[in-house]
Amino acid sequence: MDLFYTDIFELPLPKKHRFPMSKYRLLRERIVSQGIAVDRNCPDTGNPHNLLQLPDAATDQQLALAHQAQYVTRATQGNLTAKEITRIGFPWTPELIERSRRSTGATLCAARTARRDGCGVNLAGGTHHAFSDCGEGYCVFNDTCVAARVLQQEAIISTAIIIDCDVHQGNGTAQILRDDDSIFSFSIHNQKNFPFRKVSSDLDIGLQDGVGDLEYLDKLAAGLKIALSRCHPDHAFYLAGADPFVGDRLGRLGLSKEGLKQRDELVLQTFRENNIPVTVAMAGGYAEKVADIVDIHLATVETAIHLFPGPTPPSKPARLPSQAS
Repeated sequence: MDLFYTDIFELPLPKKHRFPMSKYRLLRERIVSQGIAVDRNCPDTGNPHNLLQLPDAATDQQLALAHQAQYVTRATQGNLTAKEITRIGFPWTPELIERSRRSTGATLCAARTARRDGCGVNLAGGTHHAFSDCGEGYCVFNDTCVAARVLQQEAIISTAIIIDCDVHQGNGTAQILRDDDSIFSFSIHNQKNFPFRKVSSDLDIGLQDGVGDLEYLDKLAAGLKIALSRCHPDHAFYLAGADPFVGDRLGRLGLSKEGLKQRDELVLQTFRENNIPVTVAMAGGYAEKVADIVDIHLATVETAIHLFPGPTPPSKPARLPSQAS
């Protein structure tokens, strides 16, 4: 399996900025130090079957498959208004655009890997608050929508599903896909959390504050059954947010690390049983201790590698598992 990282494309942030940018570097370092994967640029240690790679940057033409061309031009050339930049939450710099292009490209590269191996992983991504014509909530470009539409444009897939398990509703994804029946969007999130003005996905499950492991997993399993009964995807994108964690500063749900691991197993096993290739993106995570975020993301990576150890057989018609859990 190939895993794509972008943390070397550093984003300069003001001191005490609330976004924990170091989590991406620390995640990659944990993967290398534990021998889970080999860095293509330093292939001396690690598992040779799993390769860490740098992604290509998403092009303007690829970004325009999910975003208005005018927005892409203004964003990339630094012509956003002060209000638009505030809405994104990061100061505009050339590094912001390069990082955003690479993170989007990482999801596309991971999707291509998934077509070969059954699963591919972006160690960042999940920028689901980016709308067709603006950014929001630390998101400039919507990586999953771009990647899905690139695969469609290249006739690699016809249909896709996005399973969004970030604690915040995927409002940008829902807006981009509002009139697109070929990509199904499913978001399970904290109902009273940001964004306070939701945009309806194809399927939304809004959870009350404090929901813990058992209720979350039950509702996610039910949601997966409903989603797969309403669409027949050629490809899946899974946003494995770390922010439903009980210790997350921006979360308001009550999941444990073990509960989040069971969530990953439920989602990934469902697609494995249906023989649907799946692309994983990390999405949000804002725990007080960055090490907790890294633990959660690392468990997601380990689960993906365990369930998808190598190339999958030729695709078969999708079927529902006998039990979603």
